[in-house]
Amino acid sequence: MKLNVTPQQFEELIKKGYNLDVIFLLKLIDEQYDVSPLCDGSMKIASVYHSLIRKGLITTDDKLTTTGRDLLEFMNTKGGARIIKKKPATTDFEEWWKTYPGTDSFEYKGKTFKGTRSLRLYKDDCRLKFDKIILEGEYTAQQLIAALNYEILQKKEASVATNSNRLTFMQGSVVYLNQRTFEPFIELIKEGATVEETSKPVGGTDI
Repeated sequence: MKLNVTPQQFEELIKKGYNLDVIFLLKLIDEQYDVSPLCDGSMKIASVYHSLIRKGLITTDDKLTTTGRDLLEFMNTKGGARIIKKKPATTDFEEWWKTYPGTDSFEYKGKTFKGTRSLRLYKDDCRLKFDKIILEGEYTAQQLIAALNYEILQKKEASVATNSNRLTFMQGSVVYLNQRTFEPFIELIKEGATVEETSKPVGGTDI
């Protein structure tokens, strides 16, 4: 594999904290070359590989993130191009954060369900994880928000149907993102699944 680098590109890479080892290994991964033997045979190469993950250029399953693809696109662009590190829109995270239930207590269809737990926790940690997921490029912010709304509605409808609080099974916000609980709900939405709504019950309180 040939790697052509202009002096201007080299200067820009150094300014942004990248080196040619990073670019070469990133191109190998992009071309679906199995880098495992290289990493196993060299601690230095393994260190470069882990730096790709740490810098958010690849995922743990060797897929290029949005940042990684942008970096390779920069290498294919000659002239006075600059590396622009993109950040997810702040408003996307804020919308997701406001959507996440604050606690497992709620009122729905005239019935009150009492809970005992806080669910929306550690905002800064959630923001970092949320942004990392978006920059991986597999899911959009709107997909994460839609998946969250789907799960919340599903649990509220199940609560009414069973007369018991199912929102108590909702994970805390950090665990939810770390365990990528949104993924199956995104798949359900892609398949056209909807939450079956129950009829409105007579008012009451679930203890």
